[in-house]
Amino acid sequence: MRVVELADGTSVPALGQGTWMMGETSARMNDELAALRLGLDLGMNLIDTAEIYGDGASEELVGEAIAGRRDEVFLVSKVAPSHASRRGTIAACEASLERLGTDRLDLYLLHWRGRFPLGETVAAMEDLIDAGKILRWGVSNFDVSDMDELMEVEGGDRCAVNQILLNLDHRGTEFDLLPWLEERIVATMAYSPIGQGGSLLRRPELLEVADRHDKTPAQIALAFTLRRPGTIAIPKASSLEHVRENAEAIDIRLDAEDWALLDEAFPPPERKMPLAII
Repeated sequence: MRVVELADGTSVPALGQGTWMMGETSARMNDELAALRLGLDLGMNLIDTAEIYGDGASEELVGEAIAGRRDEVFLVSKVAPSHASRRGTIAACEASLERLGTDRLDLYLLHWRGRFPLGETVAAMEDLIDAGKILRWGVSNFDVSDMDELMEVEGGDRCAVNQILLNLDHRGTEFDLLPWLEERIVATMAYSPIGQGGSLLRRPELLEVADRHDKTPAQIALAFTLRRPGTIAIPKASSLEHVRENAEAIDIRLDAEDWALLDEAFPPPERKMPLAII
Protein backbone atom coordinates (compact mmCIF):
# COMPACT_ATOMS: atom_id res chain seq x y z
CA MET A 1 0.00 0.00 0.00
CA ARG A 2 1.35 3.41 -0.99
CA VAL A 3 1.49 5.79 1.97
CA VAL A 4 1.18 9.50 2.67
CA GLU A 5 3.40 11.02 5.33
CA LEU A 6 1.75 13.52 7.64
CA ALA A 7 3.60 16.57 8.97
CA ASP A 8 4.44 14.75 12.21
CA GLY A 9 6.10 11.90 10.29
CA THR A 10 3.23 9.43 10.65
CA SER A 11 2.66 7.30 7.54
CA VAL A 12 -0.94 6.51 6.60
CA PRO A 13 -2.27 4.58 3.59
CA ALA A 14 -3.03 6.68 0.55
CA LEU A 15 -6.18 4.63 0.07
CA GLY A 16 -8.58 4.29 2.98
CA GLN A 17 -12.24 3.53 3.58
CA GLY A 18 -15.16 5.94 3.88
CA THR A 19 -18.36 5.09 5.75
CA TRP A 20 -20.92 7.77 4.87
CA MET A 21 -24.43 6.18 4.84
CA MET A 22 -23.09 2.92 6.26
CA GLY A 23 -24.54 1.37 9.40
CA GLU A 24 -27.98 2.86 8.78
CA THR A 25 -29.81 -0.29 7.64
CA SER A 26 -29.70 -3.51 9.62
CA ALA A 27 -30.26 -5.63 6.49
CA ARG A 28 -26.93 -4.41 5.05
CA MET A 29 -24.92 -4.48 8.25
CA ASN A 30 -23.30 -7.89 7.81
CA ASP A 31 -22.18 -7.01 4.28
CA GLU A 32 -20.82 -3.67 5.45
CA LEU A 33 -18.91 -5.27 8.33
CA ALA A 34 -17.41 -7.83 5.97
CA ALA A 35 -16.42 -5.07 3.53
CA LEU A 36 -14.65 -3.00 6.19
CA ARG A 37 -12.81 -6.03 7.54
CA LEU A 38 -11.70 -7.07 4.05
CA GLY A 39 -10.45 -3.52 3.48
CA LEU A 40 -8.26 -3.89 6.57
CA ASP A 41 -6.96 -7.22 5.27
CA LEU A 42 -6.01 -5.51 1.98
CA GLY A 43 -4.10 -2.69 3.68
CA MET A 44 -6.76 0.03 3.61
CA ASN A 45 -6.48 0.52 7.35
CA LEU A 46 -7.49 4.17 7.43
CA ILE A 47 -11.22 4.31 8.23
CA ASP A 48 -13.13 7.60 8.18
CA THR A 49 -16.44 8.16 9.95
CA ALA A 50 -18.32 10.97 11.71
CA GLU A 51 -20.77 11.50 14.54
CA ILE A 52 -23.46 12.72 12.13
CA TYR A 53 -23.31 9.64 9.89
CA GLY A 54 -26.52 7.84 10.77
CA ASP A 55 -26.64 9.76 14.07
CA GLY A 56 -23.72 7.67 15.30
CA ALA A 57 -24.71 4.40 13.63
CA SER A 58 -21.69 4.54 11.33
CA GLU A 59 -19.34 4.88 14.30
CA GLU A 60 -21.00 1.91 15.98
CA LEU A 61 -20.55 -0.15 12.80
CA VAL A 62 -16.89 0.83 12.58
CA GLY A 63 -16.41 -0.03 16.25
CA GLU A 64 -17.73 -3.52 15.60
CA ALA A 65 -15.63 -3.91 12.45
CA ILE A 66 -12.36 -3.03 14.20
CA ALA A 67 -13.01 -4.92 17.43
CA GLY A 68 -9.85 -6.85 18.27
CA ARG A 69 -7.93 -5.00 15.53
CA ARG A 70 -7.83 -1.45 16.87
CA ASP A 71 -4.05 -1.19 16.72
CA GLU A 72 -4.11 -1.93 12.98
CA VAL A 73 -6.38 1.02 12.24
CA PHE A 74 -5.78 4.72 11.63
CA LEU A 75 -9.15 5.88 12.92
CA VAL A 76 -10.74 9.17 11.86
CA SER A 77 -13.96 10.79 13.05
CA LYS A 78 -15.46 14.27 12.95
CA VAL A 79 -17.22 16.69 15.25
CA ALA A 80 -20.35 18.38 13.90
CA PRO A 81 -20.23 22.19 13.70
CA SER A 82 -23.18 22.42 16.09
CA HIS A 83 -21.02 20.75 18.77
CA ALA A 84 -17.76 22.55 18.00
CA SER A 85 -17.50 24.81 21.05
CA ARG A 86 -14.62 24.09 23.43
CA ARG A 87 -16.77 22.07 25.82
CA GLY A 88 -18.99 20.64 23.09
CA THR A 89 -16.07 19.32 21.05
CA ILE A 90 -14.72 17.44 24.02
CA ALA A 91 -18.13 15.95 24.84
CA ALA A 92 -18.71 14.97 21.20
CA CYS A 93 -15.33 13.26 21.03
CA GLU A 94 -16.01 11.30 24.19
CA ALA A 95 -19.36 10.15 22.76
CA SER A 96 -17.67 9.10 19.51
CA LEU A 97 -15.04 7.14 21.41
CA GLU A 98 -17.74 5.27 23.30
CA ARG A 99 -19.60 4.36 20.09
CA LEU A 100 -16.34 3.28 18.46
CA GLY A 101 -15.29 1.21 21.47
CA THR A 102 -11.84 2.78 21.71
CA ASP A 103 -9.92 5.12 23.98
CA ARG A 104 -8.44 7.28 21.23
CA LEU A 105 -8.80 8.65 17.72
CA ASP A 106 -5.82 8.92 15.41
CA LEU A 107 -7.36 11.98 13.76
CA TYR A 108 -10.32 14.19 14.74
CA LEU A 109 -11.76 16.66 12.25
CA LEU A 110 -14.08 19.66 12.38
CA HIS A 111 -16.67 18.56 9.82
CA TRP A 112 -17.24 22.07 8.45
CA ARG A 113 -17.32 25.60 9.81
CA GLY A 114 -20.22 26.65 11.98
CA ARG A 115 -21.08 29.40 14.43
CA PHE A 116 -18.35 28.72 16.99
CA PRO A 117 -15.05 30.61 16.69
CA LEU A 118 -12.19 28.53 15.33
CA GLY A 119 -10.15 29.39 18.41
CA GLU A 120 -12.61 27.51 20.62
CA THR A 121 -12.51 24.40 18.47
CA VAL A 122 -8.72 24.42 18.18
CA ALA A 123 -8.36 24.85 21.94
CA ALA A 124 -10.64 21.84 22.44
CA MET A 125 -8.61 19.79 19.98
CA GLU A 126 -5.44 20.61 21.89
CA ASP A 127 -7.16 19.70 25.18
CA LEU A 128 -8.10 16.34 23.66
CA ILE A 129 -4.50 15.75 22.57
CA ASP A 130 -3.27 16.57 26.07
CA ALA A 131 -5.78 14.07 27.48
CA GLY A 132 -4.64 11.35 25.05
CA LYS A 133 -8.09 11.07 23.49
CA ILE A 134 -6.91 12.13 20.03
CA LEU A 135 -3.44 12.00 18.52
CA ARG A 136 -3.87 14.81 15.99
CA TRP A 137 -6.61 16.99 14.52
CA GLY A 138 -7.67 18.59 11.27
CA VAL A 139 -10.56 20.15 9.40
CA SER A 140 -12.95 19.33 6.59
CA ASN A 141 -14.49 21.46 3.85
CA PHE A 142 -12.11 24.38 4.44
CA ASP A 143 -11.18 26.66 1.53
CA VAL A 144 -8.03 28.80 1.30
CA SER A 145 -9.60 31.73 3.18
CA ASP A 146 -10.68 29.36 5.96
CA MET A 147 -7.21 27.86 6.16
CA ASP A 148 -5.63 31.32 6.26
CA GLU A 149 -7.91 32.24 9.14
CA LEU A 150 -7.13 28.98 10.91
CA MET A 151 -3.39 29.71 10.69
CA GLU A 152 -3.96 32.96 12.61
CA VAL A 153 -5.49 31.08 15.56
CA GLU A 154 -3.16 29.95 18.34
CA GLY A 155 -2.28 26.34 17.58
CA GLY A 156 -3.95 26.47 14.17
CA ASP A 157 -0.71 25.61 12.42
CA ARG A 158 -0.92 22.12 13.94
CA CYS A 159 -3.75 21.19 11.57
CA ALA A 160 -2.76 17.85 10.02
CA VAL A 161 -5.42 17.27 7.35
CA ASN A 162 -8.09 19.02 5.31
CA GLN A 163 -10.79 16.63 4.06
CA ILE A 164 -12.43 17.94 0.90
CA LEU A 165 -14.52 16.89 -2.08
CA LEU A 166 -12.11 15.96 -4.87
CA ASN A 167 -12.74 13.95 -8.01
CA LEU A 168 -12.72 14.35 -11.79
CA ASP A 169 -15.98 16.29 -11.70
CA HIS A 170 -14.75 18.60 -8.91
CA ARG A 171 -11.24 19.86 -9.69
CA GLY A 172 -11.64 23.45 -8.53
CA THR A 173 -9.28 23.00 -5.56
CA GLU A 174 -6.40 22.34 -7.96
CA PHE A 175 -6.23 26.08 -8.69
CA ASP A 176 -5.29 27.27 -5.20
CA LEU A 177 -6.28 25.07 -2.27
CA LEU A 178 -4.26 21.95 -3.15
CA PRO A 179 -1.06 23.95 -3.76
CA TRP A 180 -1.68 25.79 -0.46
CA LEU A 181 -2.00 22.51 1.43
CA GLU A 182 0.98 20.89 -0.26
CA GLU A 183 3.23 23.87 0.46
CA ARG A 184 2.38 23.70 4.18
CA ILE A 185 2.45 19.88 4.44
CA VAL A 186 -1.24 19.64 5.31
CA ALA A 187 -2.47 16.35 3.88
CA THR A 188 -5.51 16.32 1.60
CA MET A 189 -8.15 13.68 2.29
CA ALA A 190 -10.47 13.30 -0.71
CA TYR A 191 -14.05 12.26 -0.03
CA SER A 192 -16.35 10.96 -2.80
CA PRO A 193 -13.32 10.35 -5.04
CA ILE A 194 -15.43 8.46 -7.59
CA GLY A 195 -18.35 10.88 -7.51
CA GLN A 196 -21.96 10.52 -6.41
CA GLY A 197 -24.79 8.74 -8.18
CA GLY A 198 -22.73 7.07 -10.89
CA SER A 199 -22.97 9.80 -13.56
CA LEU A 200 -19.20 10.37 -13.55
CA LEU A 201 -18.54 6.68 -14.16
CA ARG A 202 -20.68 6.69 -17.31
CA ARG A 203 -18.65 9.38 -19.08
CA PRO A 204 -17.33 7.98 -22.40
CA GLU A 205 -13.83 9.42 -21.92
CA LEU A 206 -13.47 7.67 -18.60
CA LEU A 207 -14.77 4.46 -20.12
CA GLU A 208 -12.19 4.76 -22.90
CA VAL A 209 -9.29 5.08 -20.47
CA ALA A 210 -10.66 2.20 -18.40
CA ASP A 211 -10.85 -0.02 -21.49
CA ARG A 212 -7.22 0.78 -22.37
CA HIS A 213 -6.07 -0.50 -18.98
CA ASP A 214 -8.61 -3.29 -18.60
CA LYS A 215 -9.87 -1.57 -15.45
CA THR A 216 -13.21 -0.21 -14.31
CA PRO A 217 -14.14 3.48 -14.59
CA ALA A 218 -14.20 3.68 -10.78
CA GLN A 219 -10.63 2.46 -10.62
CA ILE A 220 -9.50 5.09 -13.12
CA ALA A 221 -11.33 7.79 -11.18
CA LEU A 222 -9.52 6.67 -8.03
CA ALA A 223 -6.18 6.64 -9.83
CA PHE A 224 -6.82 10.24 -10.86
CA THR A 225 -7.55 11.34 -7.29
CA LEU A 226 -4.49 9.53 -5.93
CA ARG A 227 -2.04 10.97 -8.46
CA ARG A 228 -0.95 13.94 -6.28
CA PRO A 229 1.53 13.36 -3.46
CA GLY A 230 0.00 14.03 -0.08
CA THR A 231 -3.52 13.02 -1.13
CA ILE A 232 -5.49 10.30 0.64
CA ALA A 233 -8.68 8.93 -0.94
CA ILE A 234 -11.50 7.46 1.14
CA PRO A 235 -14.01 5.76 -1.17
CA LYS A 236 -16.95 3.96 0.40
CA ALA A 237 -17.50 0.30 -0.48
CA SER A 238 -20.20 -1.83 1.07
CA SER A 239 -19.55 -5.03 -0.90
CA LEU A 240 -16.52 -7.30 -1.08
CA GLU A 241 -16.33 -6.84 -4.85
CA HIS A 242 -16.08 -3.07 -4.57
CA VAL A 243 -13.49 -3.28 -1.79
CA ARG A 244 -11.25 -5.42 -3.97
CA GLU A 245 -11.83 -3.12 -6.92
CA ASN A 246 -10.79 -0.10 -4.86
CA ALA A 247 -7.69 -1.82 -3.51
CA GLU A 248 -6.45 -2.65 -7.02
CA ALA A 249 -6.66 1.01 -8.08
CA ILE A 250 -3.59 1.92 -6.04
CA ASP A 251 -1.29 0.26 -8.59
CA ILE A 252 -2.73 1.87 -11.75
CA ARG A 253 -0.31 4.06 -13.67
CA LEU A 254 -1.83 6.29 -16.34
CA ASP A 255 0.25 7.59 -19.25
CA ALA A 256 0.40 11.01 -20.91
CA GLU A 257 -2.26 10.08 -23.45
CA ASP A 258 -4.63 9.07 -20.64
CA TRP A 259 -4.04 12.30 -18.75
CA ALA A 260 -4.55 14.39 -21.88
CA LEU A 261 -7.89 12.72 -22.57
CA LEU A 262 -9.06 13.15 -18.98
CA ASP A 263 -7.95 16.80 -18.89
CA GLU A 264 -9.87 17.48 -22.09
CA ALA A 265 -13.02 15.83 -20.74
CA PHE A 266 -12.67 17.21 -17.20
CA PRO A 267 -10.74 20.47 -17.59
CA PRO A 268 -8.59 21.68 -14.71
CA PRO A 269 -9.60 25.09 -13.33
CA GLU A 270 -8.19 28.27 -14.84
CA ARG A 271 -9.49 30.55 -12.07
CA LYS A 272 -10.62 30.49 -8.48
CA MET A 273 -13.70 28.30 -8.03
CA PRO A 274 -16.13 28.11 -5.07
CA LEU A 275 -15.33 25.19 -2.82
CA ALA A 276 -17.57 22.26 -3.75
CA ILE A 277 -19.23 20.51 -0.81
CA ILE A 278 -21.72 17.65 -0.53
